[in-house]
This record gives sequence, structure tokens and C-alpha cells, in this order.
Amino acid sequence: MSSASMMAMPVSPGEPAPEFELPAVDGPGPVTLGDYRGKSNLFLALMVGLWCPFCRRQLVQLGAMEDKLKALGVQSLAVVATDPVHARVYFRFRPTKLRLASDPALSIHRAFRVPKPEPTPEMMQAMGEIRVNPFGDLPEPMPLQELSAKLTAEDGYAGTPNDQADIERQWPQLKALYMIDRDGIVRWVDIECQEEGLAGIGKLPSEDVILQAARAMAMPH
Repeated sequence: MSSASMMAMPVSPGEPAPEFELPAVDGPGPVTLGDYRGKSNLFLALMVGLWCPFCRRQLVQLGAMEDKLKALGVQSLAVVATDPVHARVYFRFRPTKLRLASDPALSIHRAFRVPKPEPTPEMMQAMGEIRVNPFGDLPEPMPLQELSAKLTAEDGYAGTPNDQADIERQWPQLKALYMIDRDGIVRWVDIECQEEGLAGIGKLPSEDVILQAARAMAMPH
């Protein structure tokens, strides 16, 4: 990781969430933090582009939690780092309950200071050696590239020039989840790989952990 990104610690619980204004994928826009302030708690998921097979699956998992979060007074917003037109085509065929915003330039990742590791030779070697099982459904962990290819084939996902441009601009950006209260204060954060290192690539916290964070946010501070 570069010295600059090491110095800029990610936005943490207790800090105000950075303001944002992004194009909507799934309805009228733009989408802003102000849409929620004073009205609702917010669960914010910062993904990368749709080229990422782990993101595509995580969006399905998060969509399945949306009703449970809403019952706890929490609205959900997922930011996908690709052009809104590209995202609209994808989600037309794979609809989700999540509200969606588009941010191909990763401006919201930068604002929240989500780490983007430096792809050093050591990191590249480690990524070539690591074995992962992010969704817990494999008989045993698989090499990262092999699993990525397997999931992409299972999804029938055909990459586009748009995806390639996203990869070149984004990789290896990490992903992050935030609970933000109705006053705009961050109350809970989960950043990919923060607990397990590279073995945590593609993993979400469990539904129980996410719902527990939502319940805690509803309590007086």
C-alpha cells in the first residue's frame, strides 16, 4: 500500500459520512447522502465494477437482506463502479431490491478513503498463491483466479470493453460497507480484507453481523 493511502485512514465510526452525489441506476437521480439525512438510517455498500464476480454475488446477498434492514429502519444503497447505462442493462436482466447508484471513477471510495493496495510484486505473488472460499459453498478453498473464472462461467457473464476499462481503472480497489445514522454519522464499517488479509477477498460479513450493526444503530448514542 502506498504511503499516501496508509496515512489516509478510512472513514471510521463516529466520523461524519462524506457528502456524495451520484447518478442513479434504478430510477430518478441523482442519489445523495442528503436523501437520507434526517429521514432514515443508511446501509451503504461500496462495490467495484460488474466485472468482479464476487461483487455480482454480494449484490444478490445484500438484496436478500434489504427487507430485514428496512424493518429495522435502515434503507440500503449499493454503489456499483461502472457506467450507469452498463449497470442498467445488467440489472434489467438481474433485478435487485437495492437502490443503486453508479460511480465508475470510484469518487465515493476516495471520499470514504477505502484502501486501494499497491500491486507490488510481493502482493501479486501472494494473490497467485492464496486460496479462497468467500461464500462458504466450496468443498475446499480455490486459487483466486481459478475461482473468479469459475464464477464468471457459471454466471454466463460476458465481459465488455466497458468492463475492461473499469478493471484497468479500479483494480485492486477494496470494497466496503457502512452503517450511517440519520444524522449522517458513520456508526459501523466493514472493509474487505481488514480481518483476514487476502483470504478475505470477496467475503461479506454474515447477515447476523450486518443486522446486529443495524439494530445497534437504532439505539440511542
